[in-house]
Amino acid sequence: MSAASRIMSLPSSITRLPERTAEFGALLTRWAEINSGSGHLAGLDRMRTALREEFGRMAGVTLEELPCPGTAAALRVSVRPEAKFRLLLSGHFDTVYEANDAFQNCRWLDTERLNGPGVADMKGGLLTMLAALQAFEAAPHAGEIGWDALFTPDEETGSHGSAHLFREAPQRVQFGLVFEPARPNGNLVHSRKGTGGVLVTCHGRASHAAKIPNDGRNAILALAEFLLAASKIPDELPGVLVNVGNIRGGGPATNVVPDFAEAELDTRVTKFADRELLTARLEKLAAEINARDGYRLELKIWFNRPPKECLPPEEKLFPEWQRAAHDVGLAPFTWVHTGGASDGNFLTAAGLPNLDGLGPVGDQLHSNREFVVVPTIAQRAQVVALVMHRLAAGEIDRPS
Repeated sequence: MSAASRIMSLPSSITRLPERTAEFGALLTRWAEINSGSGHLAGLDRMRTALREEFGRMAGVTLEELPCPGTAAALRVSVRPEAKFRLLLSGHFDTVYEANDAFQNCRWLDTERLNGPGVADMKGGLLTMLAALQAFEAAPHAGEIGWDALFTPDEETGSHGSAHLFREAPQRVQFGLVFEPARPNGNLVHSRKGTGGVLVTCHGRASHAAKIPNDGRNAILALAEFLLAASKIPDELPGVLVNVGNIRGGGPATNVVPDFAEAELDTRVTKFADRELLTARLEKLAAEINARDGYRLELKIWFNRPPKECLPPEEKLFPEWQRAAHDVGLAPFTWVHTGGASDGNFLTAAGLPNLDGLGPVGDQLHSNREFVVVPTIAQRAQVVALVMHRLAAGEIDRPS
């Protein structure tokens, strides 16, 4: 079958999505210029209201605002809750750009690339979701499956208030779709590292720096020794990342041997088992410092997002994702492992298989250079809508 014939055989609501590219660019500009930094509660409320307005136009939807402790409410849009097979489409509406950030407005870099706060991460993904659901609901067989669209307000700061919504998701749905941006080359996300951190506190013994012999114990030097050793752990554990994020210690007087120093580490692991290995290695390094007279080095270790490992139902559905992309004329792509985490990590930990990185193509995230390739909003929405259509029509085995 030729490419033209292949496209003509698909539902028109899906094939015609690219005709709406200018509309999508205009709506994305409006959304991106609503400041919804993770700490800007009023802006998060405005963005949630904007999502209610757009998603609420679809027939048969139920909208719920869900409390998230410590932050703004989440929004859930549901269709056909009684369906035997249901999907979760997930995205966050907070960004890393707070109300006092200089980066607040959008501009076109050329005819296809829009630069603006959150245009790729991930308001462009939310728009991809909207376009896909609109096209799917207008296609035949839509009534055969149901879906939830979940929008959360705190992904960029760890999803502490909304994590419970992902843990509860398997009670409502059988498979998840996460609309984080695709990789800059168009690839999806196969797996993600889990995230965590370490607070390292070192106590020594104060003394005058000129005392001879000096019985002081320099907490800064001991902490520095620990941090240098910790930074080499990834050489021993290839699936682990350790980054020294900040360090502080001592006081205003430089003629005092400092008795206090503290640092924070960012840690990332590829597999669940890596957490225990990393913890044991850090504790061993701390014990070496603590074995010395006059030192006490304490560790506070935590893991926020567990790693997103690839599950068998994802392996089974991904080729159908590639086939749908081919059928709507997209360039071939694959999926890759990435160090950045998402709410897909929580879904995997809850036992819900999910595909991640389904949003549009963009780059330079978390900077004032962030951009999205606007035509890919419609293109990626076509793929989502087509896979949903084929699941509803029974052309694809539904994941279990």
